[in-house]
Amino acid sequence: MSPATYEHLDVAVIGAGQAGLALGYYLAKAGMSFQLLEATDKVGTSWAHRWDSLRLFTPVQYNSLPGFDFPGEPGTHPGKDEVADYLATYAQRHALPVHLDTRVTRLNGAAGDFRLCFASREPLRARAVVVATGAFGSPFVPSLANGLDPQVLQVHSEDYRNPSQLRGDNVAVVGGGNSGFQIALELANHGKRVSLSEGARLRSLPQRLLGRDLFWWLTTTGLIGAAGSSHLGHRLRANEPIIGTSRRNLRRAAVSFRPRTVEAHGSSRFRRRHGYQGRHSCMGHGIST
Repeated sequence: MSPATYEHLDVAVIGAGQAGLALGYYLAKAGMSFQLLEATDKVGTSWAHRWDSLRLFTPVQYNSLPGFDFPGEPGTHPGKDEVADYLATYAQRHALPVHLDTRVTRLNGAAGDFRLCFASREPLRARAVVVATGAFGSPFVPSLANGLDPQVLQVHSEDYRNPSQLRGDNVAVVGGGNSGFQIALELANHGKRVSLSEGARLRSLPQRLLGRDLFWWLTTTGLIGAAGSSHLGHRLRANEPIIGTSRRNLRRAAVSFRPRTVEAHGSSRFRRRHGYQGRHSCMGHGIST
């Protein structure tokens, strides 16, 4: 196929997650030619592959994409499988042109004439390209983890499913963001002795306040819509808060808080600031190291 005969679209959307699907809905309504290019074999895969107990912070009534309400009782918090099913149903309901197993390997050109290349199909051209792959598609493992002996089990949060994966009773969770807090609490509640290493102490927000869900307050006050370029928007987004899982919850479950991990080596030792050492399996987690 010569370059002149490449399929030429109005818009190519890289990624068919919630952002890509919502954009596809509006592109279809506008009558534009477009494709949603999804690297995985099923819409919703990134959600389906998360840990078993994961639930959304946002209640059902705040989770809908345009043109299709998220199913469930208002005030409830869906699990990760419900989100994956909803996204797959959304794509089918609106007959969106999702192309699965279609990973973009190269993008070049300029506004008005982009060229996208793939490993599994002929290239295509588009007047505009939207990258909707999300911010967490590539797991980050700190280089310090390379110093650990292979007998020390390391599991990134991307691959964590449930406590049964981790042998032994002692676990170090490295990273003090939402994922780290939730995983640490789950492990502690299943009888593990957990140390949580955090690089920065993030603020915690309750899931409910004065009888209302946090997102009711954020929506009602307009804070959730603050522009990222504004002073308020910048402050709200500068550090992702811990939502619904407090330090008090973790301490009650006997989770030990430790400083930033700065070194890891051998088969049984993890060295942190202030000389902390211990014997652990290691839950490698790339949020805050």
